[in-house]
Amino acid sequence: MPIPGSGLAKGLAVTLRTMTKRSHTAQYPEVQPQLPPRSRGVIGLFEENCTVCMLCARECPDWCIYIDSHKETVPAATPGGRERSRNVLDRFAIDFSLCMYCGICIEVCPFDALFWSPEFEYAETDIHELTHERDKLREWMWTVPAPPALDPAAEEPKEIAAARKAVEKAEAAAAAAAAAEAEPPTAAPATETAAPGTGSGPAPGRGTASGTGTGTGTGTGTGTGTGPAAESGSGDAPGKGTGTDPAGGTA
Repeated sequence: MPIPGSGLAKGLAVTLRTMTKRSHTAQYPEVQPQLPPRSRGVIGLFEENCTVCMLCARECPDWCIYIDSHKETVPAATPGGRERSRNVLDRFAIDFSLCMYCGICIEVCPFDALFWSPEFEYAETDIHELTHERDKLREWMWTVPAPPALDPAAEEPKEIAAARKAVEKAEAAAAAAAAAEAEPPTAAPATETAAPGTGSGPAPGRGTASGTGTGTGTGTGTGTGTGPAAESGSGDAPGKGTGTDPAGGTA
């Protein structure tokens, strides 16, 4: 059973302890406060990523996001292609007098066009001036802190891996092209080819020749000789001849 008055005694003890300590005063606005990394100040807009899908405006429970857009026709990229239409953002405004900083719009954005900014100095004297257009939201975008570092053991994101491989491939191609330009051209070795021709010269073959024997015989013949060059002709060359001599020999 608690002693009556014990709670009052504990409270007075806390008061006495704090009374003996020096008070700390934040020198704001001369010294800016150190905000946590995930502070919810205002919402920044990265306009290039917005596709006017209207998800943020539909999911907002306060209906404080106002978006206007129009459609434009994009010419075909290739001859014979089909024209396409796209949404062009005309207005993106957030009424911070209604916003309750739930962050649903940031969570449902499929293209990462909305981000939390730690900026908090946007007080106005008129409530109507708390509706900020896309120009102001874009200025707050540059105050968005960088995302926390990934776990060193985590897998590399697919987008970063694809971009890195593309850069490495382009660098390798550029290095190969530079090496090819710097290397002097190499002369091809000369190749001599014996062309077929027509002439006369010593070549093995068949032709008119004197046979060996006691008598004298005559014979005629035509042949093609083979050698360093394919030639045809007549002349003194070893060959075959037929003849008859008085001794009955064959030459």
